[in-house]
Amino acid sequence: MLTPQFYAEATQFLSAIDNDWAQLISIVGACTFDTEAEPMLNPYEALVQAVAYQQLQGKAGDAIFAKFKKHFGQDGKNEFPAPEVLIKAQFDDLRACGFSGRKIETIQGIANGVISGLVPSRLDAENMSDAELIERLVTLKGIGQWTVEMMLMFTLKRMDILPADDFAVVEGYKRLKKLEVAPKRKEIVEIGKAWSPYRTIASWYLWRVPK
Repeated sequence: MLTPQFYAEATQFLSAIDNDWAQLISIVGACTFDTEAEPMLNPYEALVQAVAYQQLQGKAGDAIFAKFKKHFGQDGKNEFPAPEVLIKAQFDDLRACGFSGRKIETIQGIANGVISGLVPSRLDAENMSDAELIERLVTLKGIGQWTVEMMLMFTLKRMDILPADDFAVVEGYKRLKKLEVAPKRKEIVEIGKAWSPYRTIASWYLWRVPK
């Protein structure tokens, strides 16, 4: 559970790295990550939701996701459809919700992954390491490491995740350090070792570096 004490320890740790981090945390203020985390979704729901919002602005993603739940929610309820419902869904019905053909293939692949056991339940996921979950879930067609990392951060609330492919994280670090060129993936991974075991919180602050 994320407690005020945890946040205090995390911000103290990051502030002690150097003056740039201390100033950033002072400007941004207290971390409110917990208020943004997904309320008790399971990996299946989190991954489908992540795909729904890929490459879309928030309002567009909200509209598509609302149509999806309204159309496929059981007994007409505005809730998340079971994997079996999604597997049997007709292409045209999913397309009418606003999903592209590629997204339809991906979300039905996720649903099939639940049935096959590839996509774990939340309870099983809680007992798996970050590396195990990433290694397993990136085998799903259309699911990359970044998508799994977002699930780890916002659904499972893993606190030591650094999405090194996240453009906003890398650009945030570039602005933080006033660099002319943003670091490459391998460089940010190496740099980020100094932020462990609070790399999720560090990422949250990097998303908020003033422009």
